[in-house]
Order: sequence, then structure tokens, then C-alpha cells
Amino acid sequence: MLFLNGFVFSTVEIILLAVLFLALLFQIYYYLKYIRTVLRNNKREKKGKISYQEDKPPVSVIICAKNELANLRNFLPKVLMQDYPDYEVIVVNDGGDEETDIYLRDLKENFPHLRTTFVPDGAKNLSTKKLALTLGIKAASHEWLLFTDADCVPESNLWIARMARNFKPETEFVLGYGAYYQEKTFLNKLITYDTIFNALQYLGFAKAGKPYMGVGRNMAYRKGVFFRQNGFAATLHLRSGDDDLMVNHAANRKNTRIETSPESITSSIPKKSFRSWYYQKERHLSVSTFYTTGSKLSLVIEPFIRGLFYASFLGLSIYSGIAGNYIMTGLALLLFFVRFFLQMMIINKSSVTFGGRKYHLSLILFDVLLPLLSAYTLTFGRMGGRAKHITWK
Repeated sequence: MLFLNGFVFSTVEIILLAVLFLALLFQIYYYLKYIRTVLRNNKREKKGKISYQEDKPPVSVIICAKNELANLRNFLPKVLMQDYPDYEVIVVNDGGDEETDIYLRDLKENFPHLRTTFVPDGAKNLSTKKLALTLGIKAASHEWLLFTDADCVPESNLWIARMARNFKPETEFVLGYGAYYQEKTFLNKLITYDTIFNALQYLGFAKAGKPYMGVGRNMAYRKGVFFRQNGFAATLHLRSGDDDLMVNHAANRKNTRIETSPESITSSIPKKSFRSWYYQKERHLSVSTFYTTGSKLSLVIEPFIRGLFYASFLGLSIYSGIAGNYIMTGLALLLFFVRFFLQMMIINKSSVTFGGRKYHLSLILFDVLLPLLSAYTLTFGRMGGRAKHITWK
């Protein structure tokens, strides 16, 4: 026990307070070094401290479409009307949809820089999207490839220009942010929070020289990288992984840049049911088991420390509350709110920068729920070694 100014502190309380304090220090470091990167990057850009490519190299935008006629009607024209001098848009019709073929053929009359190809009927690849992407990449006329999905739309006509200004001679990957449209539902708040936090994390790690993933809704890389990696040959047994595994296996501190301006964002339609969103998340997590060892360790440490923070906070609050030691209870609450306000300040300001919403008490709920959901999926879902044999029907 420890005696201080007439107060008695038990060994258990001291240990729990020490764990809570150390976990808080780690979280402060983590948020300031990685999660705050978007804010820091945009501030440096405004001050002219980031160098960009002055030339505007030609770009091939690649979009895979599987039964996406409605989305192509709504979103593709905005991709075709970008303010950029030299680019082509390649749409790969994955599924032999005749109506989509007709629409694309009619669209070519007004947009000659639109090109199309298709996945042959009867293709038996586990991931026809990887086959579609391969066909699109091989059809591309230019070295720089910019990827998005058929259900995505650029938030400005400077999307290509903002991504392309990072195409410096030494650069091979450029990672951007792919947002989801906001709706007034609990599920949508969960999805948008998960999306913004994951983006702040992978963009922050990439800026720190530790790129581990990107999203196919908004990323670019050189055609030479694709062929150097033998395309998707190493991941053909997986339904997903066309975007994050390409980055995880080929990106490094020297060849990767991030783009965080509001004009560089793409937005897409979120899932409408928890089941479909969970399926999407489970499929993504299934390929994370194939990340490099260093990437997996980096991603495990933060949720583990976060769990220690919450566990020690609850333990100290309950133990000191029962013992009537309100000084310890007050210290636990103080440390908890220090972290909470740091989160709100960084995450909400970053979200607003990207045109997103603010989170208040829901931030605490999502901060606890999402790691537990991932842990459940990794333990009981279709994960790990089984992922090699999943058809994901």
C-alpha cells in the first residue's frame, strides 16, 4: 500500500493506474504520429511545404463494373469530365451485361477517351474482379493507373489532377481516401466511422514510411509495378486482395505517397444492412492474414493497447469505487477524458476535412465495438487458414 496525505492507495490500484497511464501515453503517441497525419499533411500543403510533380503525365483510369448499369449512369460521366489534359477511362464489363455494353457504346460518342473491354463469359476465376482488373491494366495505354469502382464518384473535377500531382519519378503508389455517403442511420454512422478511422490509419502509416494497404475506390500505381509483381498471381486463391495486398507486398517508404486534399476524394454508396456490411468487412479481414509480419504486428499493437486502456479504466473505476477511494476514481475519469477529447479533436476535424460528420458519444461505442467485432471475426469467422479455401458465395 501507498500512503499519501492521509489517503491509502492499494497495490492493485497503483498497478491499474500505472497500466492506464502507460496505455494513455501510447495512445497519445499513436494519435499524434499516425491518426493526425491528414491534418498535418494538409497544413503543410497550405504552407507550400510539400513538393509535387509539375508535369501532368497521362493517366489510365480503370473501373470494373459487374451489373452496375445504374451506378455507371449516375457516376461515370463525372469521371469522364475531369479537368485533366491527357487521360483515358477504361471500363471493364464484368458479367456480359448487354445493357451496360449498349450504354457504354452510346457514351463513347460524346467521350472519345472512354474505352471498354469485358470479361469473357464462363470465366472461372475465383475473383473475376482480379481478372477484370488484369484485362483493364493490359488494355491501358499509359504507365500510371488510377483505380476506382463503378459505384464511386469523384467529389470534384480535380480528382485526377490531385492524385497525379504525386506522380513523381521515384513514386510507384499514391494512396487516396474513398468515403461513403452519409445517411441518418446507426449502421451508416458505424460504417463511416470505421472508414474514416481505417483511412486515417493507413494514410498515417504510409506517410510514416510504413504503407500496408490502400483501397481500390481511390488509389494509383504504375503499370510496371503490376507486372513486376506478376499481377495477382500470388492472390488468385483469394476473392479479395486486389488492392490492399498489392500495396502490402510492393509499397515501401521510398515509393509511396498519400493525397489528402478534399478535391481528391471519391465517394460511394454504403451497404444498407448490417449483414452485407459485415460480409464485406469479413472478406477484407480474411486477406489481412496474408499481410507481411511487420504489418500484422503494427495493426495488432494499437487495438491491444486500446483494450488495456479500457480494461484498466474499468478495473480501476470499479475497484476504487467499491473501496471508496474517489481520488483514484477521479484520476481514472481524468485520463479517460484526456483520451476521449484527443480522439474527438483529431478524428472529427479530419472527418470534417474530408466532408464527413462529427462523432461524439458514438465515438466511444464504435471505438470499443469495432475491435471486438474484428476479434470475433478473426476468431470465429471464416478467417485464417480457412480463408484459402473460402469461395465467399
